[in-house]
Amino acid sequence: MFVAMRASASEVEILGVKSRILAEGLTPYDHRGSGGTVIAVVGDVAARRGALMDMLAGLAGVERVTPISRPFKLTSREFHPEDTVVHVLDTAIGDGSLAIMAGPCSVESRAQLLETADSVAASGATVLRGGAFKPRTSPYSFQGLGVEALRYLAEARDRTGLPVITEAMEPAQVDIVAEYADILQIGARNMQNYSLLNAAGRVARPVMLKRGFGATLEELLMAAEYIVAAGNPNVLLCERGIRTFEASTRNTMDLSAVPVLHQLTHLPVVVDPSHATGKRRLVPPLAMGGVAVGADGVMVEVHPDPDSALSDPEQQLDLVEFEQLAAALRPIHDQVRAYPGARP
Repeated sequence: MFVAMRASASEVEILGVKSRILAEGLTPYDHRGSGGTVIAVVGDVAARRGALMDMLAGLAGVERVTPISRPFKLTSREFHPEDTVVHVLDTAIGDGSLAIMAGPCSVESRAQLLETADSVAASGATVLRGGAFKPRTSPYSFQGLGVEALRYLAEARDRTGLPVITEAMEPAQVDIVAEYADILQIGARNMQNYSLLNAAGRVARPVMLKRGFGATLEELLMAAEYIVAAGNPNVLLCERGIRTFEASTRNTMDLSAVPVLHQLTHLPVVVDPSHATGKRRLVPPLAMGGVAVGADGVMVEVHPDPDSALSDPEQQLDLVEFEQLAAALRPIHDQVRAYPGARP
């Protein structure tokens, strides 16, 4: 349930409501927006919902108490009507601009990464991506350079000014990844790794959470709820394709997920057409489609020589292809933002 405080409510009255919620064995989370302060009540309230609502409604400074049927609360628009804007270095994601995340699937060497970073930065990328720890389907495939790759990514950030995003695969990696990277990525295979979600919720770094290939949007938002409830409000959601009966692409990119998520949640939404399609020639049209339906950002894999890449060579763009795509995306984004019905 949500407790909406009166616009005139004092800090003492807000603290009084939060204290009473704590005394009931529940957890209060407050959001202070342009419409006033809203306090989410989190915990098991099913058996005493009515009595609890009546009690809270009678406290000083309370305007109304509203039940919510959705299992996700802190990530819902009912609790947080304004869009969340994630700030990282000089980049903002979710503020109406278009974030373009680009870089190699895997960091293979210092030279390969720096060449890619210089090129994508010149072409308009706003975030540098690169895999340090690579979860691969086959145990015999290239698994990434690990901490060595993290050091190269940090060097590339210092060189280009682009914030860095890379994946943490397990709770033990969160601190070391957060030491070098600016945004932590949680991959599709780990979307419901709850110990990893909790660990990511306790670090002072934004987190991009990828949708599992068999997950509903509600399950994605419940996974994001773990991160936010652990104390980290800076979460990005990523649609990267879901598994269907169609075999002509690696996954099926769910473009409808973008506007639906914008209705359900205040968190920014990014699309990843590289993993969604698994085919280089399909990445540009799906990236454009993601922007056309209102995505806040696009993540694209880029490599100086894709055919020689140590991981996912068939889905990475070369440097010229990325330059052309980045130039095509911004006019689409500008046109969509000018349409009044594009966002909730």
